[in-house]
Amino acid sequence: MKKPPLAHPIAQRTRVILAILLAPMLASAGNWPQWRGPCSNGSSDETGLSDSCDPGKAKWVTPLPGASHATPIVWNDRVFVTSTDPASKGLLGMCVDVRDGKVLWRKRLGDEIKAPQNNGATPSPVTNGKLVCFLFGSGDLAVLDMDGNLLWTKNLVREHGDFCTQFGYSSSPLLWHDKIYIQLLRRTKPYSKAAAAGQPHDSLILAFELPTGKELWRHIRSSSAVGESLESYTTVVPFESPHRKELLVQGGDCISGHDPATGGELWRLEYNPKRETLWRLIPSPVTIGDMIVAATPRGGPLMAVKGGGNGTLKPDALVWTYSERTTDSGTPLVYQGMIYVMQSDKNDPWSKGSKSSPGIFLLVIDPATGKEAGRCQIANGGAWRASPTGADGKIYVMSDDGEAVVVSAGPNGKILSRANHADRPACATIAVANRCLFIRTASKLTCIGQ
Repeated sequence: MKKPPLAHPIAQRTRVILAILLAPMLASAGNWPQWRGPCSNGSSDETGLSDSCDPGKAKWVTPLPGASHATPIVWNDRVFVTSTDPASKGLLGMCVDVRDGKVLWRKRLGDEIKAPQNNGATPSPVTNGKLVCFLFGSGDLAVLDMDGNLLWTKNLVREHGDFCTQFGYSSSPLLWHDKIYIQLLRRTKPYSKAAAAGQPHDSLILAFELPTGKELWRHIRSSSAVGESLESYTTVVPFESPHRKELLVQGGDCISGHDPATGGELWRLEYNPKRETLWRLIPSPVTIGDMIVAATPRGGPLMAVKGGGNGTLKPDALVWTYSERTTDSGTPLVYQGMIYVMQSDKNDPWSKGSKSSPGIFLLVIDPATGKEAGRCQIANGGAWRASPTGADGKIYVMSDDGEAVVVSAGPNGKILSRANHADRPACATIAVANRCLFIRTASKLTCIGQ
């Protein structure tokens, strides 16, 4: 599946194209409007950020009602978070003041669900600075204005059937050109025996009109996957290349590109020819220039394919494959022309006995060749499921136990600081905006900055 390394001029062209494509997106780079930030790749051009996540140096700390794995979303003077609420057994959308951490409003938008190692408040909200959209593992989808007034709500489980995912629905909504895109990649039958008696469920991609909630289209996304491999916890990713606009969807043993206007499939690439049955997928794809980079399940290879494809792609469509142990959970980061991959767990089963197996590493991959440009050992072990964040020449990573580590960016990255928030589980990505770090742990939201 490997191809010869790309020539150096192609690497230069990739960086030029990347700069052109990101130019319109960087207008909102001072905000963190969705799960993977202003560029949908985990990076921001924010500067003046702290090189330490020490909670003792916090600008403010806001207690939250319950746990959530969702990333804080920031727009100007407001931070939006989700939370479980043990008191009411509900799911909350909340708004916090950036300046002092004061809770401006909280709305109960759904009923909590039970899921192994997860909860119903895992999907991250998204905003365009005028409206904010919340999605929960219960299927509740709601859009509010910035002052917390509910504009519309609906329940996707009632409209489209059980989510049929073992570990709790976790995909975040994508807001792109005033449309909300949501994927529902699932088994055909729920885990509940009673619920499984009904008709089989299709996997779907859905599009809604942001101001009204009107369903614009639904696309049945077919798959040859079997069992747990049908389940995907990834998020739809926007891709605007020199060729066209696409929605990238990964899971069910393949990655595919779709027309944002109709949901129609433009291309797909399959990566599980043996039809392994336990290949549920968590990391979402990322893009760099005109290339799409995707992790395969359970710490498997990282693969790159050029955009603009059509139909069913053959394995030789891959530009490169990186075959060391990668990530089972966190989505890769694209920052300063490099790809960063945070290994999730040293017990990821893909490549036992590899040079990565003794511990947890932050890998640096050259997008031109797919070769490892460097690595920094973060820990001897533990679980590191949050996706990495890149800004101000630094990479921010977080462990499930609440240890935040800051690493200098680049192939020769060095650890700048460690800080223990001691508030687990901590699976949310660290958000950056307004020269501040926003860290969501189990029971609190912490702001570190000016």
